[in-house]
Order: sequence, then C-alpha cells, then structure tokens
Amino acid sequence: MGIPDHLTCLLRNLYAGQKATVRTGHGTTDWFQIGKGVRQACILSPCLFNLYAERIMRNAGLEEAQAGIKIAGRNINNLRYADDTTLMAESQEELKSLLMKVKEESEKVGLKLSIQKSKIMASGPITSWEIDGETVETVSDFFFLGSKITADGDCSHEIKRRLLLGRKVTTNVDSILKSRDITLPTKVHLVKAMVFPVVMCGCESWTVKKAEHRRIDAFELCWTIKKAERRRIDAFELWCWRRLLRVPWTARRSNQSILKEISPEYSLEGLMLKLKLQYFGHLMPRADSLEKTLMLGKTKGRRRRGRQRMRYLDGITDSMDMSLSKLREKGTTEDEMVGWHHQLNGQEFE
Repeated sequence: MGIPDHLTCLLRNLYAGQKATVRTGHGTTDWFQIGKGVRQACILSPCLFNLYAERIMRNAGLEEAQAGIKIAGRNINNLRYADDTTLMAESQEELKSLLMKVKEESEKVGLKLSIQKSKIMASGPITSWEIDGETVETVSDFFFLGSKITADGDCSHEIKRRLLLGRKVTTNVDSILKSRDITLPTKVHLVKAMVFPVVMCGCESWTVKKAEHRRIDAFELCWTIKKAERRRIDAFELWCWRRLLRVPWTARRSNQSILKEISPEYSLEGLMLKLKLQYFGHLMPRADSLEKTLMLGKTKGRRRRGRQRMRYLDGITDSMDMSLSKLREKGTTEDEMVGWHHQLNGQEFE
C-alpha cells in the first residue's frame, strides 16, 4: 500500500494494549482488553478500515477481473463507501466468483463475510446460493447509502418513500408549524430547512416523469396521493403549506391563493430541478470520473420494444431545451446550467 514503516509502527503502538470500560447508570465495569473491531469514537478507525478494504479489493484482483458491467469500455464490478460494498456482474457465475474472491481475501486479514447481512438482487431470474452452508437471501430491492435501489431501476419507489418520510417529519413538527407565536416567514423557513431536505435527499439522480412531478405538489396541499408520480410531488408541497396555514379541507381555498399567501419563492419541484442541473454541471467538467462514466457512457444491448422509458439524460436535455452534444461542447458548469435554465424560462425555478 506504500505506507512508510514509521507510520505503521506508530499506529501499532497506538492500538497495542488498549483497554476500555463501560459506563452505566450504576457506575463503570471492570477494565477489559480490546481485541478486534473498529474503535468507537476513534478518528483513525474509518481510515484504517478503508485501507483494509482497499487492500482486500486489490489482492482480490477486482480491477483486473473481466467480470463486471461494461460501460463506455470501462469495466465496473464494485461500488464502495466505507463498509458498504456492492459487487456487480452480468451473470450469476461472475458475481459468485467475485464474491468468493473478496471472501477469501477478507479472511486473510481477519475479516469475515457476514452471510446474514449479504443480499443478492438480479434483474432476471436467479437461483439460490449457499456459502459455507448458509443460504444468501435474494431480494427485489435493497438500501444503499440511504436510497432504495430496485431491480427494475425505477426511482418511483424511492420518490414515494421520500414523500412519506417528509410527511412523517411534518407531523413531528406539527405543533411548531401550527403555533400562533411563530411568524409565517419563520414557519416557511422551518419547512424548507427541516422537511424539504428529507424529501430531496438523492433527488439529483432521479428521473422525474410527469407522474412523479405531480406527486411533489400534492404533498403540500392534500392528503390524497395521486397515481401520477409528478402529481404527488406537487401535492406534497401544497399539503405542507395547508398544514402550516391551518387551512382545513372544508375551507374551499384554491392552490393559487395558498401559494400567494406563502410566497415560497420557488416550488419544491423547481428546487429539485435546480439541484439536478447543478449536479450535472458539477460532473461535466471532470475529465475522467466514475460518476461521469455512468451518466454518459453507453452499454451493450438493445432497448426493449414499444414505448421507451425516460432516461436520466432525457430529463436534462428537456429541461435545458438543448441537445446533449451542445451541452458537452459548451463545457457546462454548475452555475452555467442554472443560469441557462433561467434564460430559457425567463424566470426563477417555480
């Protein structure tokens, strides 16, 4: 790994002979020797774990392995963030080969693969696996870095989940939002600071169709979640504002009157679009990055017959009213993407 010997010696002496005690409501326990494991509250532990993980992947030969998903001529077979590791392959045999290599190299450095925590997700039929006599669970979706990943690659499931989480946060602060001692501008700022970020987490990677777009606004104004995803997004925002204004459904007030009283400056869907364009502009100037390869790279195979599903880049080009080739020629940045959108629409994000 290229780490100098004096640093290795320093770290070894730092961890050697460490002891700990547990504090409870009745006092502290006897001191005991610390064996294996990540040290809690130690700022070095995450770095050391990342070094272990990097060494395991290098020794397993994942970079040189042919197994993986080919995108733009680049072979991608693993995604890692701290202790969350995802292995990818085009066939069941290749995936099992990668998993066994990682398992063997992990055992050499004292780490054991947890079969109970390992899941398998496939876009097609797959047979059950057994490793060391234990069956690896096959799932149709899993959570990676806080987002729900599904086998069909549809982000509508994640959008629904985020809207429900936003509703939960709104009800938790309901007493604050309905308080008569807090001014309306302060309440609006609280919603933008506490509720909207929960809903928008990971929205930069969403492919928002007309269905999803309606869902966001519906969250603010009504309890009923429409079938269309886009309606739900719009409804979510209006539902929040109605609760904030203490406007019951028996009061026949239009959505326009609600928005006029709140004056939110920008809509929730508009803010999502702004974040999405900023993220796209953030990746475009990069010469060679994994994110840019995944976004712009092409894969082998054909798209299915019939009406095609909307792709991520389709949403970008539609929003900018500009082809992808023109966006690449201009060498877009975050500020340029947002500025061009303002010029095209003649207004802020609404």
